[in-house]
Amino acid sequence: MGLFDKLAGWLGLKKKEVHVLCLGLDNSGKTTIINKLKPSNAQTQDIVPTIGFSIEKFKTSRLSFTVFDMSGQGKYRDLWEHYYKEGQAIIFVIDSSDKLRMVVAKEELDTLLNHPDIKHRRLPILFFANKMDLRDAVSSVKVSQLLSLENIKDKPWHICASDALKGEGLQEGVDWLQG
Repeated sequence: MGLFDKLAGWLGLKKKEVHVLCLGLDNSGKTTIINKLKPSNAQTQDIVPTIGFSIEKFKTSRLSFTVFDMSGQGKYRDLWEHYYKEGQAIIFVIDSSDKLRMVVAKEELDTLLNHPDIKHRRLPILFFANKMDLRDAVSSVKVSQLLSLENIKDKPWHICASDALKGEGLQEGVDWLQG
C-alpha cells in the first residue's frame, strides 16, 4: 500500500479525488517530498524549484490524488489562498536548518490558519521539519516551538523530522495521517 493509499484511508475516501496542498517557503523541500511520496515508477530524478505552482496527479488503487505544490517564493505566496477551498489536507514543509527564515515561515503559517477558507475547517496539517541531515538543523521540537504549533487547537496536526532526499520521516507523517 502506497503512502497516498494510507492518506486516503485516513480521510475515509474511496473512489474519489483527494486535494492536498503542499505549502512552505521556497527551498524547504516541498517538491522533493511530493516526489518521494509518489509511486516509485512516477518519481523524477531531477528536481527543480517550483515557479508559481505545479499540480501532480497520480492514481493509487483506491483514488486519484491531486497535489498542489505551491511555490514558496515571496512573490508567489499570495497564490496559495486561491487553492484553500479545494484543500482536504495540508502538508506544510519547513527548512529546519534555516533559522533566519523561521520567523517568515511562522508568519505565513499564521496567515494560512487565519484565512476564512481555512480558519473554520478541521483540515489535518502535517508539518515536515525537513533537512534534518544538515548540520545546522534544529530539532522538530524546536521547530514546533518556533512556529508556536501548540497554539493550534482547532485542527489535528503533527510534526515529523524529515530528510526528503533520503525519504526519512515521510512514512511517520503518513502513519499519523492514517491513524
